[in-house]
Amino acid sequence: MASVLKRVLSPSWVSLDACQILQCAVGLGFVVVLGKLITLYFRRREWNKCFACFPGPPRHWLFGSAHELHADGTYLDTVLSWAKKYPYGFPIWFGNFLPILFITHPDYAKTVFGRADPKAWVYKFLEPWIGQGLLLLSGQKWFQHRRMLTSAFHYDVLKPYVKLMSDSTKIMLDKWEKFANEDKSVELFQYVSLMTLDSIMKCAFSCNSNCQNESDSAYIKAIFDLCFLVDLRFRWYPFHSNLIFHLSPQGFRFRKACRLAHQHTDEVIKQRKAALANENEPEKIQQKRHLDFLDILLCAKDENGKGLSDKDLHAEVDTFMFEGHDTTSSGISWILYCMAKYPEHQEKCREEIQEILGDRDTVEWEDLGKMTYTTMCIKESLRMYPPVPDVLRQLKKPITFFDGRSLPADSLVMLSIYIIHRLPDVWQDPEVFDPLRFSPENSSDRHPHAFVPFAAGIRNCIGQNFAMNEMKVAVALTLQRFQLSPDESRPPIKMPQIVLKSLTGIHLYLKKTKQTRQ
Repeated sequence: MASVLKRVLSPSWVSLDACQILQCAVGLGFVVVLGKLITLYFRRREWNKCFACFPGPPRHWLFGSAHELHADGTYLDTVLSWAKKYPYGFPIWFGNFLPILFITHPDYAKTVFGRADPKAWVYKFLEPWIGQGLLLLSGQKWFQHRRMLTSAFHYDVLKPYVKLMSDSTKIMLDKWEKFANEDKSVELFQYVSLMTLDSIMKCAFSCNSNCQNESDSAYIKAIFDLCFLVDLRFRWYPFHSNLIFHLSPQGFRFRKACRLAHQHTDEVIKQRKAALANENEPEKIQQKRHLDFLDILLCAKDENGKGLSDKDLHAEVDTFMFEGHDTTSSGISWILYCMAKYPEHQEKCREEIQEILGDRDTVEWEDLGKMTYTTMCIKESLRMYPPVPDVLRQLKKPITFFDGRSLPADSLVMLSIYIIHRLPDVWQDPEVFDPLRFSPENSSDRHPHAFVPFAAGIRNCIGQNFAMNEMKVAVALTLQRFQLSPDESRPPIKMPQIVLKSLTGIHLYLKKTKQTRQ
């Protein structure tokens, strides 16, 4: 017995056992890798057949064609050059194993927007933050939530928001006063982003966050961290792995930010539920304050009289925070850049705004419909710089386009809104800033899917009227107070992230207008 124990415990036996285990592990790993390679090989053969009718840019044997899309500001220009060469749609291959059909023409976009296909799997990266809200839902539950939330964007609900938007904009403009008439440009996006966050908190949740003056608060930092980290995960392929992202410092930072954001959401909902305990009727609520998005959520009922669950309620609140903040700040920043770049149009807008507002420094609901030329300029800016440049869908069933070409279920299609808005086949002189494209006489014969900054079809942006109103308010009050001119030494470099941003920021010079100097 002793001899047996001595043999089992001897170093040579332990060494041999470890060696065998290592060999088994290596062998098993080899089998797993080989299995994955075989799967990828057959998957690639299948995708090659499916996409054979869609010619596209040349492919590297390993990297496919996506490696040509550089993060140096040439990304969108490269895709636009391919769109001119391969009409309607073309595949871009990621790693030569995953093709995505880039749709670049209104006729193809019409077919996809006319369906209710869900967002692609990469949008799942948002789920730990925003949950299964309207953005990520699909199927019957999506239809149910969409129907329940539609009343939250009725003009009666949106009407009192205009004054709150004005208040938030004026706080931002007051902070810009220190840059006026100085030989120093201001980077817009950081200020506009805080302003839209402040605005959405006031409008949708009746919460005075004071975030423009307290931008170092934990909640504000959490929101900015979440926007940055979700975009980082979209763009950096290794972070597509849940395990790698979870173990990374960025994953830890993301989970911490999620906890902070969710704690804030929990507190806002808890306080509102307590306040509404004895005021379930909208009429009673409006006697104390405006009816807001959160009120609609808490009072919403489906056809069976059932309200949203706590989980669904939290998801819709977080979704609206995400969708209504960064996208609108992108739109406003690029609109102000266009105003600076094209001073003749800026001056026409200013004249119109001064005629409407007079001595008032607050925009009212009735003013919005009078901003005819300003609205055309806003739309032209949204054409050239759409806040959401791409929309990615995953087909639930096969699709056939008008020219007979088709794709099977589970295919990925990218609706490139930026390219559709700049395609020479669709727009005459697309690189020219011409607001008159959106005059009534020039809009009537345009393809209905040529201008889609808020997407189109049944899954279009439910908050587009909210966003347009905020853009009008911000542009009107900014032009009333300041003359804008671009900083030519620091031009913006377009970069499509979750929203369209600039790698170098958006830098403008500010000068007080004659009216505000008096």
